[in-house]
Amino acid sequence: MHPRARRLAVLAVPALAAAGAMLPAAHGAAATVTGTVTRSAAAGPRPAVHEAADTATEQRTVKKFWTVARMETAKPLDAPGAGDRHFAAAGSTGGPTGGSTDGSTGGSARSAPAEVPAGVPAGVSADASAARPATVAPSLTAAARVSSLTSGSSWTAGGTVAKTTGRVFFTVTAGSDAGRNASCSGTAVTSANKSVVITAGHCVKLNGAFHANWVFVPGYDQGDRPDGTWPAITLLTTAQWNSGENMNYDVAAAVVAPQGGKSLTDVVGGQGVAFNQPRGRQTYAFGYPAGGPYDGSKLVYCSGRTFDDYLSSQDQGLSCGMTGGASGGPWFLNFSERTGGGLLNSVNSFKYNFASYWMFGPYFGPEAEAVYNTAQKAALA
Repeated sequence: MHPRARRLAVLAVPALAAAGAMLPAAHGAAATVTGTVTRSAAAGPRPAVHEAADTATEQRTVKKFWTVARMETAKPLDAPGAGDRHFAAAGSTGGPTGGSTDGSTGGSARSAPAEVPAGVPAGVSADASAARPATVAPSLTAAARVSSLTSGSSWTAGGTVAKTTGRVFFTVTAGSDAGRNASCSGTAVTSANKSVVITAGHCVKLNGAFHANWVFVPGYDQGDRPDGTWPAITLLTTAQWNSGENMNYDVAAAVVAPQGGKSLTDVVGGQGVAFNQPRGRQTYAFGYPAGGPYDGSKLVYCSGRTFDDYLSSQDQGLSCGMTGGASGGPWFLNFSERTGGGLLNSVNSFKYNFASYWMFGPYFGPEAEAVYNTAQKAALA
């Protein structure tokens, strides 16, 4: 094993906090199972909080902004900078040396490797050739190989996950993509205020600025919005993503405004959330990939056992072929294919430019828990 990879592998396993009290999942129209929220003793650092559409007038304006045409033309994000990683929200990768970041299929659209945001651990080469699959630790390769049960199939079984997972739409406000309408994925989760959506950090803030016109569309299906459009009142992310866009903490939440006098999970139900869990467990990942061969119209999933990233992050990996737009989509433990319910334990975050067959998601520790706890206590008016 490469000495740097060994060092990162050791750092990648945090101490597990003892689990505390359990909170049952919300039971909405589609909440057919009881999930749990696992709490640890550690409070975690204070998350960053940003006011979004926090008045009724602003919420009406944001909803009117998202016409069918704007949703259909919203593209996945491009990551800034240069390096050997890109967001899961970037366009599809065309092969072992990477591919387009503009949502097109096949071949590379840029001469540089896929982008990487600020906050990459020190000492990691920005040259993808320095971390070709041949340098990957054998244990990583083996774990990834055996983890592949499905690498990106359409979800047709319905259930809670089809109601609680949705597309996220927003307008980028900073960087080269400023003014661009973009898409990610997100999940309605059980919460005290019944109004929390969990997604990825870069799906709420990028290039040092929070996104605008942020909405969640649960159950999005080929352009249909069966359960409405939910504007964000408040956007939250980890302190580490807020200050340096650190990929290890690419986690965020949104508190959305009630619609028609009802809160989000009263309408669609809510998935449970789990923190400080053991690594290497059987996991189901979901999202709305919009980079080819996908078009963002359907819910897609992957499943398998996770493995530690020994290359440049403290994240967990999963064999998964989802492309741009899947960022922020949920990773579930204890997932039931029969009911579509589980415990959200990470989100789609990034891929390596040379390994489009792997998806990586941040470990849900005290920092992610602090984001969730702050979000669920947020006022709705």
